[in-house]
Amino acid sequence: MRKFLGLCVFGLIMAIASVAVAAQPLFVSYPPANHKTTADRIFLIGTAPAPGQVLVNGNQISRTASGHFAPTFPLQLGENLFTLRYENQEVKIKVTRESNQPEVPVGLAFAKDSLTPKVDVASLPGEYICFGAIAPANAQVSVKLAGVTIPLKARSQVELPDNKSVLLGENSPIKKGGSEQYQGCAQTPPNPPLLRGENESNSSLPKTEKVDLGVPVFELTMNNQTISQEGTGKISILSPADLEIAEVTADPGVARTGASTDFSRMTPLPKGTRATVIGREGEWLKLDYGAWIKASEVQIVKDSVPPRSIIRSASSRQVSGWTEVLFPLEIPVPVMVQEGERTFTLTLYNTTAQTDIIRIQDDPVISRLEWQQISPLQVQYTFNLKSAQQWGYKLRYEGTTLVLSLKHPPANTSAVPNSQAKPLSGIKILIDPGHGGPEDGGAVSPVGIREKTVALTVSKLVQQELVNRGANVLMTRVEDVDLDLPPRVEMIQKEEPAIAISIHYNALPDNGDAIKTKGVGAFWFHPQAHSLAIFLHNYLVAKLNRPSYGVFWNNLAMTRPAVAPSVLMELGFMINPEEFEWIVNPTEQKKLAEAIAQGVTEWFASVK
Repeated sequence: MRKFLGLCVFGLIMAIASVAVAAQPLFVSYPPANHKTTADRIFLIGTAPAPGQVLVNGNQISRTASGHFAPTFPLQLGENLFTLRYENQEVKIKVTRESNQPEVPVGLAFAKDSLTPKVDVASLPGEYICFGAIAPANAQVSVKLAGVTIPLKARSQVELPDNKSVLLGENSPIKKGGSEQYQGCAQTPPNPPLLRGENESNSSLPKTEKVDLGVPVFELTMNNQTISQEGTGKISILSPADLEIAEVTADPGVARTGASTDFSRMTPLPKGTRATVIGREGEWLKLDYGAWIKASEVQIVKDSVPPRSIIRSASSRQVSGWTEVLFPLEIPVPVMVQEGERTFTLTLYNTTAQTDIIRIQDDPVISRLEWQQISPLQVQYTFNLKSAQQWGYKLRYEGTTLVLSLKHPPANTSAVPNSQAKPLSGIKILIDPGHGGPEDGGAVSPVGIREKTVALTVSKLVQQELVNRGANVLMTRVEDVDLDLPPRVEMIQKEEPAIAISIHYNALPDNGDAIKTKGVGAFWFHPQAHSLAIFLHNYLVAKLNRPSYGVFWNNLAMTRPAVAPSVLMELGFMINPEEFEWIVNPTEQKKLAEAIAQGVTEWFASVK
């Protein structure tokens, strides 16, 4: 059945849908019967035969000429019941709105689970550790830790919008009332006695790896009454003379700006990278150059010397389709990459230059290399490039030598559209039809057709159009099968195409507007993919006279591969009652596929 769905054409899909509608004219595709959400509103997506009225809780709703609908309704906290009626048919939907805020404390109490830090924290001496709690307004709140009292001051609660709010055109902080956020920070002792050796103080205590300050105790005072509550995270001070060394075992290690997956990604760390651990928060380790990494992605190695390296010469070599630049080091150090306009910048941390000679030969990618010691332990290499368009890069360690690979331009980028029968001849392109299989259908339309089916149909049409233009086209899937994101990403990494395009159709969070929101969207992550995202978006909007949803920088699995310009295209909104009909129209699908292929062809001809 899955294979059949993956291969069937639109006419067969509509035949199946027509049978379903005939059996049950009133159909609600979203939300499901017992949906739970934290949004303050919800849209109801569905369809009914065009003649007649559809009522929601007794009120008529607007529909398209074909009978589809997607009205939005406000939600109160708790259960919300919706009864949809069409003639003598009825559908009941229950939506439960759950709070995403800490429970407001009643009386003399802290809000449940509001005391922070919630996990064990370890830091260097002299660093600040911050504490927080949610409690009633006009209270006095403090923390006691290792005999020291730290006052916490009230701050107005401001909730930052979720990242997805940008997709809804909303991005303003929201003030919260009913309770106060109390916060305060204290500096740990810069030279705790237990971390000093016998020769450094009068203390006869032996030197230790760390000092446990214990678990903080929070105190709340109101109306001359005081309660205390123990926190859940233990606080420790690390010994600067006996810090752990972490070696990255993941391939690559995911470095972040903070101690959770909510924080932004930094340049991934090649397997083998070593760095000193200068802090801990639960399962997260803080590395000496400023990034955080999960403890499960590293191993602690027995080495009492902080990872430091000098660097002398650097050289380049050409392999098939790539230029490799070799940086011999004493130890694998953390790195950072930044792509600019005709520049590629590589920063090596914990590194000091003793450089007199660098050998970079005449190269298809690099016009010149510049370097500087920007701080005592940071060396920065800036590659001036021959082309504004960058085609991909890789980083790896061979022993202790860092290898930076810069991808050569495809051989056919000088082709002019329509100047030859096969303008994309010799160019490898990867197409990724989004979603797939019984567990991952993607967005759902008013009549129940899923995004996975349309994405596969259109991807195959795009494949054929690109092949007609001479391209070598790879597909991540050609049937309706389960395919997780890692295998899709691995295929891009392995095949190293000239470009990768992931094809999707859009939906919105529950608090979006499914009627007003429509259009073509493009998403990119690495600067090398920005030009492709902008070009394809603008080309499709103009060529097909479609609305523009916009172009977004977005941290998505299918935009993160760095070996090729990788973009994700949202070609319309499945949930929009009007745009859906354009999306599933076979004639329009053919036009869309032709426009994507021609847009790709013209982009290749335009890049310099």
